[in-house]
Amino acid sequence: MSGTALSLDSVRRIYGAGRPDEVRALDGVSLEVPAGEFVSVEGPSGCGKTTLLNLVGLLDVPTSGAVRWGATDVGAWSEGQRTRGRLAGVGFIFQRFYLLPTLTALENVGLPLKARRVPGPARRTRAQELLEEVGLGARASAFPHELSGGEEQRVAIARALANEPPVLLADEPTGELDSASTDRILQLLEEVHERHGSTVLLVTHNPRVAARARRHLVLRDGKVISDRTDP
Repeated sequence: MSGTALSLDSVRRIYGAGRPDEVRALDGVSLEVPAGEFVSVEGPSGCGKTTLLNLVGLLDVPTSGAVRWGATDVGAWSEGQRTRGRLAGVGFIFQRFYLLPTLTALENVGLPLKARRVPGPARRTRAQELLEEVGLGARASAFPHELSGGEEQRVAIARALANEPPVLLADEPTGELDSASTDRILQLLEEVHERHGSTVLLVTHNPRVAARARRHLVLRDGKVISDRTDP
Protein backbone atom coordinates (compact mmCIF):
# COMPACT_ATOMS: atom_id res chain seq x y z
CA MET A 1 0.00 0.00 0.00
CA SER A 2 1.13 3.54 -0.64
CA GLY A 3 -0.14 7.09 -0.56
CA THR A 4 -2.25 8.87 2.07
CA ALA A 5 -5.09 6.92 3.64
CA LEU A 6 -6.57 9.68 5.78
CA SER A 7 -6.06 13.40 6.14
CA LEU A 8 -7.57 16.35 7.97
CA ASP A 9 -7.13 19.93 6.80
CA SER A 10 -7.83 22.65 9.39
CA VAL A 11 -10.71 20.64 10.82
CA ARG A 12 -12.94 22.10 13.50
CA ARG A 13 -15.81 20.33 15.18
CA ILE A 14 -17.82 22.66 17.38
CA TYR A 15 -20.86 21.50 19.32
CA GLY A 16 -23.42 24.19 20.13
CA ALA A 17 -21.65 26.73 17.90
CA GLY A 18 -22.46 30.31 18.85
CA ARG A 19 -23.86 29.43 22.24
CA PRO A 20 -22.17 30.45 25.50
CA ASP A 21 -21.59 26.77 26.28
CA GLU A 22 -20.19 25.82 22.87
CA VAL A 23 -17.58 23.04 22.89
CA ARG A 24 -14.64 23.08 20.48
CA ALA A 25 -14.00 19.35 20.38
CA LEU A 26 -11.47 19.80 17.56
CA ASP A 27 -9.95 23.18 16.89
CA GLY A 28 -8.02 23.47 13.62
CA VAL A 29 -6.51 19.97 13.35
CA SER A 30 -4.41 19.15 10.29
CA LEU A 31 -2.65 15.82 9.77
CA GLU A 32 -1.93 13.11 7.23
CA VAL A 33 -1.86 9.37 7.86
CA PRO A 34 -0.08 7.32 5.18
CA ALA A 35 -1.69 4.08 4.12
CA GLY A 36 -0.59 1.16 6.30
CA GLU A 37 0.58 3.28 9.24
CA PHE A 38 -0.14 2.38 12.88
CA VAL A 39 -0.86 5.60 14.84
CA SER A 40 -1.77 6.10 18.47
CA VAL A 41 -3.81 9.13 19.51
CA GLU A 42 -3.26 9.91 23.17
CA GLY A 43 -4.77 12.44 25.53
CA PRO A 44 -7.05 12.92 28.53
CA SER A 45 -10.81 12.58 28.45
CA GLY A 46 -12.46 15.44 26.56
CA CYS A 47 -9.40 16.33 24.46
CA GLY A 48 -11.04 15.40 21.13
CA LYS A 49 -9.76 11.85 20.54
CA THR A 50 -13.12 10.20 19.97
CA THR A 51 -14.33 13.14 17.89
CA LEU A 52 -11.32 12.66 15.64
CA LEU A 53 -12.20 8.99 15.14
CA ASN A 54 -15.85 9.81 14.56
CA LEU A 55 -14.92 12.24 11.80
CA VAL A 56 -12.50 9.97 9.93
CA GLY A 57 -14.90 7.04 10.47
CA LEU A 58 -17.85 8.93 8.95
CA LEU A 59 -19.90 8.92 12.13
CA ASP A 60 -19.81 12.72 12.23
CA VAL A 61 -19.09 15.68 9.93
CA PRO A 62 -16.78 18.64 10.55
CA THR A 63 -18.03 22.11 11.35
CA SER A 64 -15.33 23.41 9.00
CA GLY A 65 -12.27 22.09 7.21
CA ALA A 66 -11.89 18.93 5.14
CA VAL A 67 -11.74 15.25 6.10
CA ARG A 68 -10.37 13.12 3.28
CA TRP A 69 -10.03 9.47 2.44
CA GLY A 70 -7.23 9.56 -0.06
CA ALA A 71 -8.13 12.53 -2.28
CA THR A 72 -11.88 12.35 -1.56
CA ASP A 73 -13.51 14.88 0.77
CA VAL A 74 -15.78 12.52 2.71
CA GLY A 75 -16.99 15.30 4.98
CA ALA A 76 -19.12 16.49 2.08
CA TRP A 77 -20.79 13.10 1.55
CA SER A 78 -24.50 12.54 2.08
CA GLU A 79 -25.69 10.32 4.94
CA GLY A 80 -26.26 7.47 2.49
CA GLN A 81 -22.74 7.80 1.11
CA ARG A 82 -21.30 7.84 4.63
CA THR A 83 -23.25 4.71 5.58
CA ARG A 84 -21.98 2.82 2.55
CA GLY A 85 -18.46 4.15 3.11
CA ARG A 86 -18.41 3.00 6.75
CA LEU A 87 -19.52 -0.47 5.78
CA ALA A 88 -16.91 -0.93 3.09
CA GLY A 89 -14.01 1.19 4.28
CA VAL A 90 -13.76 1.15 8.07
CA GLY A 91 -13.61 -1.42 10.86
CA PHE A 92 -14.54 -0.11 14.31
CA ILE A 93 -13.27 -1.52 17.60
CA PHE A 94 -14.70 0.08 20.75
CA GLN A 95 -13.97 0.02 24.48
CA ARG A 96 -17.32 -1.67 25.01
CA PHE A 97 -17.54 -4.64 22.73
CA TYR A 98 -21.11 -4.11 21.45
CA LEU A 99 -21.66 -7.78 20.70
CA LEU A 100 -25.32 -8.73 20.32
CA PRO A 101 -26.07 -10.95 23.34
CA THR A 102 -28.54 -13.20 21.49
CA LEU A 103 -26.04 -14.09 18.74
CA THR A 104 -23.11 -16.48 18.85
CA ALA A 105 -19.54 -15.34 18.27
CA LEU A 106 -19.80 -16.62 14.70
CA GLU A 107 -23.03 -14.73 14.08
CA ASN A 108 -21.66 -11.51 15.60
CA VAL A 109 -18.60 -11.64 13.35
CA GLY A 110 -20.82 -12.21 10.33
CA LEU A 111 -23.04 -9.16 10.91
CA PRO A 112 -21.12 -6.76 8.62
CA LEU A 113 -21.22 -9.40 5.89
CA LYS A 114 -24.96 -9.82 6.36
CA ALA A 115 -25.36 -6.06 5.97
CA ARG A 116 -23.62 -6.38 2.60
CA ARG A 117 -25.93 -9.27 1.68
CA VAL A 118 -23.21 -11.89 1.54
CA PRO A 119 -24.94 -15.31 1.27
CA GLY A 120 -25.18 -17.37 4.47
CA PRO A 121 -22.68 -20.14 3.64
CA ALA A 122 -19.99 -17.69 2.50
CA ARG A 123 -20.71 -15.50 5.51
CA ARG A 124 -20.28 -18.38 7.96
CA THR A 125 -17.09 -19.54 6.26
CA ARG A 126 -15.56 -16.06 6.41
CA ALA A 127 -16.60 -15.55 10.04
CA GLN A 128 -15.09 -18.88 11.04
CA GLU A 129 -11.82 -17.99 9.29
CA LEU A 130 -11.67 -14.72 11.20
CA LEU A 131 -12.37 -16.38 14.53
CA GLU A 132 -9.53 -18.80 13.76
CA GLU A 133 -7.30 -15.82 13.02
CA VAL A 134 -7.96 -14.26 16.43
CA GLY A 135 -7.55 -17.59 18.21
CA LEU A 136 -11.22 -18.30 18.90
CA GLY A 137 -12.10 -20.87 16.28
CA ALA A 138 -13.23 -23.29 18.95
CA ARG A 139 -15.53 -20.68 20.51
CA ALA A 140 -17.63 -19.97 17.42
CA SER A 141 -20.85 -21.23 19.00
CA ALA A 142 -20.34 -19.39 22.31
CA PHE A 143 -22.59 -16.48 23.27
CA PRO A 144 -21.07 -13.24 24.61
CA HIS A 145 -21.98 -14.02 28.24
CA GLU A 146 -19.94 -17.21 27.93
CA LEU A 147 -16.77 -15.33 26.92
CA SER A 148 -14.20 -13.43 28.96
CA GLY A 149 -13.69 -9.72 28.34
CA GLY A 150 -10.55 -10.40 26.32
CA GLU A 151 -12.36 -13.01 24.25
CA GLU A 152 -15.24 -10.63 23.59
CA GLN A 153 -12.79 -8.02 22.34
CA ARG A 154 -11.15 -10.57 20.05
CA VAL A 155 -14.58 -11.35 18.60
CA ALA A 156 -15.07 -7.61 18.10
CA ILE A 157 -11.74 -7.39 16.26
CA ALA A 158 -12.73 -10.30 14.03
CA ARG A 159 -16.02 -8.53 13.30
CA ALA A 160 -14.14 -5.33 12.42
CA LEU A 161 -12.12 -7.29 9.85
CA ALA A 162 -15.12 -8.98 8.22
CA ASN A 163 -15.37 -6.69 5.19
CA GLU A 164 -11.58 -6.39 4.80
CA PRO A 165 -11.58 -2.64 5.51
CA PRO A 166 -8.43 -0.71 4.70
CA VAL A 167 -8.79 1.32 7.91
CA LEU A 168 -9.22 0.13 11.51
CA LEU A 169 -10.32 2.62 14.17
CA ALA A 170 -9.85 1.47 17.77
CA ASP A 171 -11.37 3.66 20.49
CA GLU A 172 -9.91 2.70 23.90
CA PRO A 173 -10.02 -0.99 22.90
CA THR A 174 -8.30 -2.11 26.12
CA GLY A 175 -10.08 0.26 28.49
CA GLU A 176 -12.16 -2.45 30.17
CA LEU A 177 -9.50 -5.19 30.21
CA ASP A 178 -6.95 -6.31 32.78
CA SER A 179 -3.22 -6.00 32.08
CA ALA A 180 -2.78 -9.51 30.68
CA SER A 181 -5.77 -9.17 28.34
CA THR A 182 -4.59 -5.69 27.33
CA ASP A 183 -1.23 -7.08 26.23
CA ARG A 184 -2.89 -9.87 24.25
CA ILE A 185 -5.25 -7.47 22.46
CA LEU A 186 -2.44 -5.05 21.60
CA GLN A 187 -0.33 -7.89 20.25
CA LEU A 188 -3.31 -9.05 18.18
CA LEU A 189 -3.81 -5.55 16.76
CA GLU A 190 -0.13 -5.43 15.81
CA GLU A 191 -0.41 -8.83 14.10
CA VAL A 192 -3.57 -7.76 12.25
CA HIS A 193 -1.83 -4.58 11.14
CA GLU A 194 1.13 -6.53 9.78
CA ARG A 195 -0.92 -9.31 8.20
CA HIS A 196 -3.56 -7.16 6.51
CA GLY A 197 -1.59 -3.96 5.89
CA SER A 198 -4.37 -2.01 7.58
CA THR A 199 -4.11 1.64 8.50
CA VAL A 200 -4.73 1.70 12.26
CA LEU A 201 -5.71 4.62 14.50
CA LEU A 202 -5.62 3.62 18.16
CA VAL A 203 -7.15 6.07 20.64
CA THR A 204 -6.08 5.79 24.28
CA HIS A 205 -5.51 7.80 27.43
CA ASN A 206 -2.86 5.27 28.54
CA PRO A 207 0.76 6.15 27.63
CA ARG A 208 1.79 2.48 27.89
CA VAL A 209 -0.81 1.52 25.29
CA ALA A 210 0.08 4.48 23.07
CA ALA A 211 3.73 3.44 23.11
CA ARG A 212 2.89 0.27 21.13
CA ALA A 213 2.43 2.37 17.98
CA ARG A 214 5.35 3.72 15.98
CA ARG A 215 3.74 7.12 15.44
CA HIS A 216 2.26 9.00 18.39
CA LEU A 217 -0.16 11.93 18.31
CA VAL A 218 -1.03 13.80 21.49
CA LEU A 219 -4.20 15.90 21.71
CA ARG A 220 -5.01 18.61 24.23
CA ASP A 221 -8.07 20.86 24.12
CA GLY A 222 -8.90 19.86 20.55
CA LYS A 223 -5.43 20.52 19.16
CA VAL A 224 -2.51 18.29 18.18
CA ILE A 225 0.29 19.33 20.53
CA SER A 226 2.74 16.57 19.60
CA ASP A 227 3.28 14.36 16.55
CA ARG A 228 6.34 12.14 16.64
CA THR A 229 7.45 8.97 14.92
CA ASP A 230 9.88 6.57 16.55
CA PRO A 231 12.99 5.70 14.55
